[in-house]
Amino acid sequence: MPAATPSAAETLTGVIERIIFLNEENHYTIAELRPDAPAGPRGPGRPKPENVTVIGTLPGVECGETLHLNGEWTRHAQHGAQFKVAAFRSELPSSVHGIRKYLGSGLVDGIGPVYADKIVEAFGTDTLRVLSEDSGRLREVDGIGKKRAAAIKTAWDAKRSERELYIFLQTYGVTPAQCVKLVRHFGGAAKRVLETEPYRAAREIDGIGFRTADRIAINLGFANDAPPRVDAGIVFALEELQEDGHTGWREAELAGHAAEMLATSAHIVAARIEALVAAKALSRFEAPVETSGPPLPGSAMIQLPHNDRAEQRIAAAVTRLARVASGLPPIKVDAAVQWAEERAGFAFADLQREALRSALSSKVSILTGGPGTGKTTILRALVDILRAKRARVHLAAPTGRAAQRLAETTGGFASTIHRLLKYDPSKGGFSANEDTPLATDFLVVDEASMLDTRLAAALLQAVPSRAHLLLVGDTDQLPSVGAGNVLKDLIATERVRVTKLAVIFRQKGQSGIVTTAHAVNAGETALPPGAADVTGIPAWSDLTFVPAADAEDCVRKIIAICTEHVPRQWNWFHPVNDVQVLAPMHKGVAGVANLNARLQEALNPHARGLRAAGAEYRPGDKVIQLRNNYDKGLFNGDIGTVAAVDGGKAAIEAEFDGARHGFERGELGDLALAYAISIHKSQGSEYPVVIVPLLKAHFMMLQRNLLYTAITRGKKKVLIVGEPAAYAMAVRNAESKLRLTHLREKIAALP
Repeated sequence: MPAATPSAAETLTGVIERIIFLNEENHYTIAELRPDAPAGPRGPGRPKPENVTVIGTLPGVECGETLHLNGEWTRHAQHGAQFKVAAFRSELPSSVHGIRKYLGSGLVDGIGPVYADKIVEAFGTDTLRVLSEDSGRLREVDGIGKKRAAAIKTAWDAKRSERELYIFLQTYGVTPAQCVKLVRHFGGAAKRVLETEPYRAAREIDGIGFRTADRIAINLGFANDAPPRVDAGIVFALEELQEDGHTGWREAELAGHAAEMLATSAHIVAARIEALVAAKALSRFEAPVETSGPPLPGSAMIQLPHNDRAEQRIAAAVTRLARVASGLPPIKVDAAVQWAEERAGFAFADLQREALRSALSSKVSILTGGPGTGKTTILRALVDILRAKRARVHLAAPTGRAAQRLAETTGGFASTIHRLLKYDPSKGGFSANEDTPLATDFLVVDEASMLDTRLAAALLQAVPSRAHLLLVGDTDQLPSVGAGNVLKDLIATERVRVTKLAVIFRQKGQSGIVTTAHAVNAGETALPPGAADVTGIPAWSDLTFVPAADAEDCVRKIIAICTEHVPRQWNWFHPVNDVQVLAPMHKGVAGVANLNARLQEALNPHARGLRAAGAEYRPGDKVIQLRNNYDKGLFNGDIGTVAAVDGGKAAIEAEFDGARHGFERGELGDLALAYAISIHKSQGSEYPVVIVPLLKAHFMMLQRNLLYTAITRGKKKVLIVGEPAAYAMAVRNAESKLRLTHLREKIAALP
């Protein structure tokens, strides 16, 4: 839906004549408005002065109301000019025509078009005052008796209260979409909650963050150093740190950070931290005593309780598993390893044998190593041995693609961790847990570097005490998207048996993807084999560096690879389904957002789509699920294809792994175009062809583990398009961002 000119904010005032479409969930509305003056975009294509179409979130709006709208004109390919609403203010109708339409719209139970005509005929422009202040006079209208008059009065008062609530909320800077969430969550108590406890909204409602609640609170007169505000700010600061991967933070630094954010004194914040710890709303752990002396003041670790509990559960589960004897059938480990070698048809390397022995003899073990080092061989051999012994084996991974790959490489059945644990939406938790553990003798979890603290806690709690647990992962990849650093923390405890594979076996060491990934990991800044331009990319090479002069040149070359090189040189790959662009950043010319827009126009230009959530979705588009949706069985990172678009209902259907799922407009924020995705979102997945834009402009994100992760996502071909200096910058930057956690200390504290 290309925008008509101009796109700058405009205003529009008029009376709502007809509501064409209303989503009851999020109040997205398509309505017909009769403007007070001729309206429309300037220049050619300006609509006639009669009625115009307005679209947007318009909670509580009814026919007949006068709306004062702020927004911009857009042009729909099928429906023409439309006014897209960003904010609005409404007035009750004052004309006989407006009042008749307002009451006749069905907003008040007991008043339809017939009675609306009768009531307005009786009271004219005084109708709404009569309903509010003198409802007994309704009995003057033919056909309205005492009972009907009372019902109309009750319904009218309820509607008036709802309307006043929306007006109140918008007065304090709450957007229409946020109004809907607040009213849905708190109901009629929303006004009282915001006046007395505004920060509850940030704690309890998705999409209402601290900053929104704080703006409301400040507008309502809350002081900067009011305890509810400071408490909410401390929690928000910890939640922001959690978004960066930390499960806690040092107390003195937390106080300083929160004080700066709240524009108040660090002493006030420190006092509130003390109060929150005393109330058990925060957890505090003293820093371990160093050889140089006692811990410094303010160096204690402060955690949100849910992160503290999750780490405690992991520590308890690891300790429990290590203490209880194995429930596996008797296995002669050395004989089993020899049998697996004979079955495979070749002798394993020493470290591979050691990894098998560790998994079979240790209740909890970790297998780590880079691409091509033989992890797949070990997993296949392990599953063969356990099956031969009739042991119950479960295989799992954090993502659907990783689970599918695990199943293919081992010949067993694998599922995502969420499906394995059976999430129950009615309980808001997993069905498999410590009280109802998994019916398994051996659990293998692949891509364990992706395990964040909360998911790891749920998983480990569900492992029965007599079962074995093997975590498989590559510690050189990016850490989990969620908070924590579970795999590295478990390795660092030295309480878990760890085997690190280092020798490259895949394709006898000749794979460019594998050798380049290991070279990056070793800090070698020499560029991999390159091509001067897209036309020079060798068909036989599995990894090629294509230089780009700047960001725009980089984007042009990526588009050329997808639209020209892949169909011409590698026509066995589908340019949409098999090619995945992995970008370091979301913003910028070579960022995820712009790449998606440009690739959509290049690869899927003709389809007519639906514009929502900042993007246009067309049949055939590649899309990614952005959050776990247990009702649909879709999880963060799942990739699918738009199968159909329904413009009338403002909905789409998308296909994921052969299953179709419907998305109404209120759910479209869970999706994004996926021609390009972030490298972080690619964790746990592999793609036939991977294209990586790499520019100096990405310097904020250029890290060795980021580049390493991107390269190792490619199964058959990897193309790095960008500036040689950016490649060297990424390789040299070996310092991954430190993640503060308390898991190692919790495990060490247990006997």
